[in-house]
Amino acid sequence: MAGKLYLVPTPVGNLEDITLRAIRILKEVDLILAEDTRTSGILLKHFDIKKPLQSHHKFNEHETVSHIAERILSGESIALISDAGTPAISDPGFMLVRQCVSCGVDVECLPGATAFVPALVDSALPCDRFCFEGFLPQKKGRATKIASLKEESRTMIFYESPYRVVKTLTQFAEAFGSERPAAVCREISKIHEECVRGSLGELIEHFTAHEPKGEIVMIVGGKEEKKREEK
Repeated sequence: MAGKLYLVPTPVGNLEDITLRAIRILKEVDLILAEDTRTSGILLKHFDIKKPLQSHHKFNEHETVSHIAERILSGESIALISDAGTPAISDPGFMLVRQCVSCGVDVECLPGATAFVPALVDSALPCDRFCFEGFLPQKKGRATKIASLKEESRTMIFYESPYRVVKTLTQFAEAFGSERPAAVCREISKIHEECVRGSLGELIEHFTAHEPKGEIVMIVGGKEEKKREEK
């Protein structure tokens, strides 16, 4: 296997969601970069993948990307995985890809699991046009970011902590109106997978009474465009 960087999606829940190609690549590369080596170690052991693991996360990627690119240029093949889903989507990966591309390193991203696509489809909200916002700023810039989306007509996708679901829904209701349609999907591809649909107001009531747990994807309908008045 020639020197190359592979971005390999890993299951967001059910281990059966991994692809045969992903397993093959992980067994063939010289090194696997993992967001959390303990979490990834469980996955690799399950599929009998015995390759060296190295930590690569948001706290050290600034320091390691140049060295990793040099190793690939010297002929090593390296795979990057995150704890769950596709690397670089609200996870480390972008900086390494950018560095490798600037150095002339061959980069290949495998198709595979990501949480927001099944959540978007399952929400029953329009999915022909959408925007992925990922995690909102926790403090500074949060209100400004939400306010900037008031006129967004596309379906909006957010990742959120279960501890901030009610707070975020309340902020959305204040900015977009409590009648705006939305859905909260949690534990995608896991045993307790759930998608709760309704207006923002209804979702606030539901999750105030039922504390959410697990990985959360929030889908919010875009602002409806006013129909043109007939002449």
